Amino acid sequence: MSDHQSTNNQLPDLNPTELQILNLLWKSKEGLSVRELHEKIKQKFNWAYSTTKTTMDRMVKKGLLKRDDFHGIFLYQAQISKPAGLARLFRFFTNDLLEIEPSALVSLFGSSKGLSASEITELEALLAEQADQEKVNKQES
Repeated sequence: MSDHQSTNNQLPDLNPTELQILNLLWKSKEGLSVRELHEKIKQKFNWAYSTTKTTMDRMVKKGLLKRDDFHGIFLYQAQISKPAGLARLFRFFTNDLLEIEPSALVSLFGSSKGLSASEITELEALLAEQADQEKVNKQES
């Protein structure tokens, strides 16, 4: 697994806004300040700086982001890996909307530049782990 937080058998709940913020942070090695991230998303979301800050602070509380003080400026970084974030989204689409096997959707990334080979492997492992957990939960019900 990557150096990001493990899933602890529970994939994070993400809304589309959080996923887009995470996507920007996954691309940044050093992290981004609220101001930097706000500049990248303000036109897309058409919201105020305070809304960006509030959203990012909520994401810290949810365990999606980590915040570090860097010379008086808070820098935010993704606390979960890209595959962990995508796995949650895949489970929603494959189980709830499309009713197909997650592997069918994962196979689309084989020819994509969106994920590295190791990220695809991690995504497959996370989806398999989540499927196993769902089977256990059904058996216990």
